[in-house]
Amino acid sequence: MRRHLAYLLSLAVLGLGSAAYAQNGNNGSFDQNHDRKDLRKDRKDLHKDRKDTHRDRKDTRQDHRDIRRDQKDLANDRRGLRDEVKEGDKSGAARERADMRKDKHDLRADKRDIRHDRRDAHRDRKDARHDRGDIRKDKRDVRKDKHAGGF
Repeated sequence: MRRHLAYLLSLAVLGLGSAAYAQNGNNGSFDQNHDRKDLRKDRKDLHKDRKDTHRDRKDTRQDHRDIRRDQKDLANDRRGLRDEVKEGDKSGAARERADMRKDKHDLRADKRDIRHDRRDAHRDRKDARHDRGDIRKDKRDVRKDKHAGGF
């Protein structure tokens, strides 16, 4: 009985040892290639996030220009409305009021666009920060797999 138990125990140790060795040797290159693939993907994502951030900042600047233009149009419409009322032209005053409503609507839309662009830029910066962290982790995994692959 003891002999059978010793044979069984030695067979289990040899089986588990060979399985662990085979598992460590074959998956090392797969893990390394997978980590390199992740690294390339994260670098592409980082580049895309930087481009998106730049585009959002550019849109924000354009919206600021639009706001200044709309404020100038609104001031001109107020001046025109005052002149139309002073002259007593009711149809001209109605046109100026309609222009003012349109300019106020445009002004609100531009302010909303600025808020959305800033929010998008913040999200892109946040994604870029996460991508940089992922790149750091993937580089560490590639190094670790390269050094551990010899066993």
